[in-house]
Amino acid sequence: MPSQERFLPHVTVASVVKDGDRYLMVEEISNGKRVLNQPAGHLEPNESLVEAAVREVHEETGWITRATAYLGVTLITGDNGVTYIRHSFVSTAVEHQEHLTLDSNIVEAHWLSREDIIIFGVPLRHQVVLDVIDQYEAGAAVALDLVRQL
Repeated sequence: MPSQERFLPHVTVASVVKDGDRYLMVEEISNGKRVLNQPAGHLEPNESLVEAAVREVHEETGWITRATAYLGVTLITGDNGVTYIRHSFVSTAVEHQEHLTLDSNIVEAHWLSREDIIIFGVPLRHQVVLDVIDQYEAGAAVALDLVRQL
């Protein structure tokens, strides 16, 4: 039998951070284009999924957050052909650090209502961006203890 390379998807995390009727979003450069996304990024070595989610929000927006719930996992194949396993969390904004240098691909962080996200004028990075907001608004979040690291 011919050998096959083992399929290893990229593990990413994203956070839905809500304040009133607004969500914390990032305008970022992806594949040379401006897109709108939740604060999100890759899991790093020796890091839990929750730690990664909190870190990514901080690095991309300057906000210190506390993860409060889990929205689930989504399997995505990007325009680049790469497959991602995206873990989505719900987080609460705790404190903003104004003078933090944001990740280099971040244009700006925005607080936007769901309607503003749709009419913002910058395309979504992926349809999952609105999907997880809709899941959150539908009450689909579950307790963080579902996400374990042994």
